[in-house]
Amino acid sequence: MSTYSNDPSETARLIAELRIEHRDLDEAIARLSEDPAVDQLRLTRLKKRKLKLKDWIASLESQLIPDLDA
Repeated sequence: MSTYSNDPSETARLIAELRIEHRDLDEAIARLSEDPAVDQLRLTRLKKRKLKLKDWIASLESQLIPDLDA
């Protein structure tokens, strides 16, 4: 999670993989939320992981934006 590449194509590939994982977590959370006997701790951990992925994706996307001098 902590390795960042300076290669934009590698960063874009990583973003795509993280988006897939984020979507999969979203689906898993939705399914678990429908179960009245769901393990709340597990659900909370999945939600935290999803938020971390969202933040990581946003951070990587910001790396793809070129720095412009004002």
